[in-house]
Amino acid sequence: MKIENTDELRLLLECARGGSLTAASKVMDITPAAASAMLKKLEARLGLRLVERSTRALRLTQAGEQLREHGQRALELLDEGLALALEADPVAAAGSRAAGAYTPRLRGRIRVSAPSDLTRQLLLPLFDEFLARHPAVELQLSVSDSVLDLLKDEVDLALRYGQLPDSGLVARRLASVHRMAVASPAYLERHGRPRDPSELSQHACLSFKIRNRLERSWRFRPRGQEAAAPLVVAVQGPRSCDDASIAHLWAIQGLGVIYKSALDVRLSLARGELVDLFPDWQGDHLPLHALMPSQRFLPQRVRALVEHLAQGLAAD
Repeated sequence: MKIENTDELRLLLECARGGSLTAASKVMDITPAAASAMLKKLEARLGLRLVERSTRALRLTQAGEQLREHGQRALELLDEGLALALEADPVAAAGSRAAGAYTPRLRGRIRVSAPSDLTRQLLLPLFDEFLARHPAVELQLSVSDSVLDLLKDEVDLALRYGQLPDSGLVARRLASVHRMAVASPAYLERHGRPRDPSELSQHACLSFKIRNRLERSWRFRPRGQEAAAPLVVAVQGPRSCDDASIAHLWAIQGLGVIYKSALDVRLSLARGELVDLFPDWQGDHLPLHALMPSQRFLPQRVRALVEHLAQGLAAD
């Protein structure tokens, strides 16, 4: 059993994407009859039923879906390897470019999952820079404070705050920061500034969900004393949400106090929109990691994006 050529894999992928042989044949510039014959030949050679056909549509079987998932990554790696080979041979690259077949060094799709507020505050410009440098790369961005399953949801790169559970995922630490309590000057003018974290229980605190859990216990330690027992403050307030970027906006509007990663509020602090309430205290340690499903088959474009984000976050 073997795949004889990459067109067979590409046909299967296009069938899954378009939902029909007709759609797949148009993309591959062959007739529907030729596409059907190619697919039947592949199924016969593998001894597997890869698709379920009906009068209206086509869908992959479980076996077909397994082959599609791994075939997609195999083709992406093959395309990337060809592009790198062309880059390494200037003569071949020039000939390929002249023939209209030149492929940029980095190409293909990157599926990224990232926290909402961090994305809006810092990551979007970094993504824009990366895509401008590598126009053949396609970004598929999922912005949410919920945690996606990298394998099940086919995520190439997930950016996540916090300590990592034991898993088979590959991780790289991008930043190491702490949470902090911040509020707008307008809020402090109306309600006064708390003298220490314990007084937050008397203020309107803006809570948001992290991993589907509303966080209303805020922890603080004297700055630089990581081993000290934390001061835990039970907070409350009239507003809560499941999107951290909305809580951030509420704080800027003077509606309450938020407890956020120093990365998330960096720009707001620099612009004077928010104020660090307790310079002598720090909240929970909150490292930011880049998580990837596998080191073995990690495309160069994903490695390059991780490096770009690491440099951008460090320099910002």
